[in-house]
Amino acid sequence: MSIKVYQKKRKFKSTPEPKGESRAVSSRRFVVQKHHARNLHFDFRLELPDRIDRGPVVLKSWAVPKGIPVVPILKHLAVQVEDHPVSYIGFKGIIPPGNYGAGQVEIWDKGKFILQEHGKSFLKIQLKGKKLKGNYVLTKFGQGDKNWLIFKVRKLGC
Repeated sequence: MSIKVYQKKRKFKSTPEPKGESRAVSSRRFVVQKHHARNLHFDFRLELPDRIDRGPVVLKSWAVPKGIPVVPILKHLAVQVEDHPVSYIGFKGIIPPGNYGAGQVEIWDKGKFILQEHGKSFLKIQLKGKKLKGNYVLTKFGQGDKNWLIFKVRKLGC
């Protein structure tokens, strides 16, 4: 997905969200934003090239209705959404009614991550946040390209 999809969905004259662009280099940051939209959910974003291993750097993004699991036994649905500009990593505030994603956005956690391994349908990462620490896996499941599972693992040999 590209930043153009993100930009098409928004009316920048009436939302405080950054228009933003992609970048050339990733500093491997992540953010989890608690989003009080139509339904409360958490947005999990990783600063990565748009094709994971190459391309302009964006925030690869997933909506996680139940939040990021903090114990290894839990697996939560993570629905991939459009890439966001890197400048969105610090966004918090209120998206006004009538705009895509209207509601309050707050930063729930942030930090750095290490990309341990990746393939066409999975990412293995180590999170180093204030609340989220440890090894996590994002893996596609089911039909289509948008449904993923996110779960914490004891170590990344899984």
